[in-house]
Amino acid sequence: MVHDTHVKHHQHIRKRIHKKFEKYPHPNKLKNTIDKLVYIAGFFGLAMTIPQIMKIWIEQNAAGISVISWISYLVVGAVMVSYGVVHKEKPLIVVYVLWEIFYVLIVVGTILYG
Repeated sequence: MVHDTHVKHHQHIRKRIHKKFEKYPHPNKLKNTIDKLVYIAGFFGLAMTIPQIMKIWIEQNAAGISVISWISYLVVGAVMVSYGVVHKEKPLIVVYVLWEIFYVLIVVGTILYG
């Protein structure tokens, strides 16, 4: 029975935490603006990686690219995708799946042409 009270206590805490989420879109102009900037930053982060992918695959040149670094990014990205899936955060899932695709393209291209 001791475990049962711990579970109920945990569920009660989770309910209280869940009710404290902020509104979206946030009524505060600064927070609302930052919410929008995050999506823009995510897009540009992906867009800035495209020239690297093009250099590797079109020019077939991976000189100076560290495959270990990009494999590390791939592993961290997998954790982030898992986090998004577990917490059902669609924006995180979409962005990190796209990053994972980019990481795979860079790693494979670096191995082939490096």
